[in-house]
Amino acid sequence: MKLLRIAVTAVALVAGAGVTVDAHAGSGRLTDLDRLRRDTAAVHALGLPGVQARLVTPNGRAVLATAGVADLRTGRPVPPNGRARIASTGKAFIATVVLQLVGEGRVGLDDPVEKWLPGAIRGNGNDGRAITVRHLLQHTSGLHDDVPDFATAADYYEHRYDVYTPAQLLARTLRYPPDFAPGTAWRYSNVGYIVAEMVIDKVTGRPWHEEVRRRVVDRAGMRDTTWPGNLPTLADPHARGYHEFDAGELTDVTEQVIVDGGAAFVSTTADVNRFFRALLGGRLLRPAQLAEMTRTRPLGHEFEQLLPGARYGLGLFERPLPCGGTYWSHPGGGSGYTSDNGVTRDGRRSVSVSVSGTRPDLALRHQQATDAVVENALCGPRDA
Repeated sequence: MKLLRIAVTAVALVAGAGVTVDAHAGSGRLTDLDRLRRDTAAVHALGLPGVQARLVTPNGRAVLATAGVADLRTGRPVPPNGRARIASTGKAFIATVVLQLVGEGRVGLDDPVEKWLPGAIRGNGNDGRAITVRHLLQHTSGLHDDVPDFATAADYYEHRYDVYTPAQLLARTLRYPPDFAPGTAWRYSNVGYIVAEMVIDKVTGRPWHEEVRRRVVDRAGMRDTTWPGNLPTLADPHARGYHEFDAGELTDVTEQVIVDGGAAFVSTTADVNRFFRALLGGRLLRPAQLAEMTRTRPLGHEFEQLLPGARYGLGLFERPLPCGGTYWSHPGGGSGYTSDNGVTRDGRRSVSVSVSGTRPDLALRHQQATDAVVENALCGPRDA
């Protein structure tokens, strides 16, 4: 599950506070709100507890649809401003910090990891002298992923408060030989980003998550985005997270320590939109570094099936739009929550989706339904 950390989505729909009605209402066209409501309802129909989707149009107008419930026990509705874990969407934050440091001349994309973390990557054919910073951000390092996850509900209850240091997580990976020689293939690797966090620590002399806060979160005006560290709970308001370990049975997995620190960020759909609009709008990176970030390569076979037509840059997926062109995104998913998102190349139209429920048996259908939410929102109003 955490190997993919990819988004899926959910439930029955109500318009949230701050929703605006499209000027095309009544004209025979589906408005932004029409499509957002319809598409979130379709995700819900797959059988997930709650979903929230927020579109921001080029004039800054927000359109919101929520669906389902935030709590299966009480039936509380999904809060329109609810917080959620965004999982691997945080990789785009980390890549942005590294590229800022590149722009400042403090680190090079083609620096070997050995330069910053001497001796840290050794053994079983793994060699930090052959892995570059670019490889880490691009998922081409070859490092085998072995981040702990929950296999059963009993496993969740026993291990939900376990804590690992980055060095301990890297040590798990080094028990295995590399999946391939660095730079020769693509495979999604959470541990590659854990190593990137360690590089940020070394280059700046400060904790990587503090660098993310001051360089990304604060600059983009993300008022409700936090890094909880080892805190296992979420601040209110939030929907509860559920995961299906056994067929037909959802377990409440809201309370847990996220051992992969880069996947632990808590945010809102409003803040995720703020981030991607600031990033693609050129407000977080210099042009040369944004160009590096958006220079893409094909995915590995497993991800190509999940995200057809997608390519990967440095912390960003590039995906085709059905109405033409492409958009930029970084979905995320872990036990209980998933996020998906997208922003047009000019940074002017964006959408973020948050889902409080994960069902591995529905992963592909779930991703396809979430893709429809994102792609239809980015393509804009069209004829019914």
